[in-house]
Amino acid sequence: MESVEKKPRRLTVTKIAAIPGDIPRGFILGMGNPLLDMVTHVEKDFLVKYDLKMNNAILADAKHAPMYEEIAQHESVEYVAGGATQNAIRVCQWMLQSPGATSFIGAVGKDCQFADKLREVATSDGVATFYFEAAGHSTGTCAVVVHQKERSLVANLAAANAFDSAHLDTPEVREAIDRAQIVYSAGFFLTLPEGPKSALEVAKHACDHGKIYCLNLAAPFICQFFSEPLLSIIPYADYIFGNESEATEFAKKMGWNSEDLEDVATKMAALPKQNGARGRVVVITQGSQPTIVYAGGHVTLYPVVPLASHLIVDTNGAGDAFVGGFLSRLAVTEAKQEPRDLDACVRAAQYAARVVIQRSGCTFPPYPDHV
Repeated sequence: MESVEKKPRRLTVTKIAAIPGDIPRGFILGMGNPLLDMVTHVEKDFLVKYDLKMNNAILADAKHAPMYEEIAQHESVEYVAGGATQNAIRVCQWMLQSPGATSFIGAVGKDCQFADKLREVATSDGVATFYFEAAGHSTGTCAVVVHQKERSLVANLAAANAFDSAHLDTPEVREAIDRAQIVYSAGFFLTLPEGPKSALEVAKHACDHGKIYCLNLAAPFICQFFSEPLLSIIPYADYIFGNESEATEFAKKMGWNSEDLEDVATKMAALPKQNGARGRVVVITQGSQPTIVYAGGHVTLYPVVPLASHLIVDTNGAGDAFVGGFLSRLAVTEAKQEPRDLDACVRAAQYAARVVIQRSGCTFPPYPDHV
């Protein structure tokens, strides 16, 4: 195993350098589950009633079916375009402020008002959508349950679960895949019947053509119950993202017997990799604790600038925003063919997460501070 050098650094993330608006069209591509978020604030008894845990993400089962109707009756419920990967792509697009720089592939319901809403929001954010329209299915939703500023996610995939891998062979989608130089997907996509096949096809394409493929562990249950497709994708992953609970669960599944996240990041980076010309980068977030980044044979710790608790609205979308910010800066160096700058990537990531947690849901102001 490579030696680990710890390099704590203190970074200012309230302001970041301007990102030039000259990123080529479709440079960043996301593939995931587009969902309409139903955001509501609840008391503890609601969590107990539906057996929900904070800072967790799960798929809905039979016991959660009544929950969506109950949430819809809440006066405070908000509807926001969501889905982990789509959120990250939206934030990336917002950070770049470069028209058409991002695109997204996923499945929605056919002739559904929720699908129209998702398309409207994504398009208004500047993201090009390539949705597969699943006949006979409603667009997926995600209950975003907020309690004391922390969130629990319960996804009802619906149409998202009906994604057809043949969609990748349609001319416009194939063009989007060929055009993209950075591809990102969260592990949630691997839960779909044709998710692993589709993700693997795009991941192999990225590897074969020297493109960057980024993967997010997404949730502890992905590491626990979908480890086989996850491990089939990891060899193609140039960047792996996850939070502390996901990384810990992944380590348990791998039998590493380690709760030291710096050690886990190092071992994750050392897993087999198809493209040996590019070393793997592993990024593990820990909320307000330092962000852990393994790259180039050592671990770097990036402290998070504290944010007063009264400024935090909720943590929904924080992880997605982090990835979106990271990808935005990564795209700049790749587009300009400059050496990667992980310090700048983490600064942009922490900045984006900081903005989003001060708002309800994964939303953001018209422009980032650097514009």
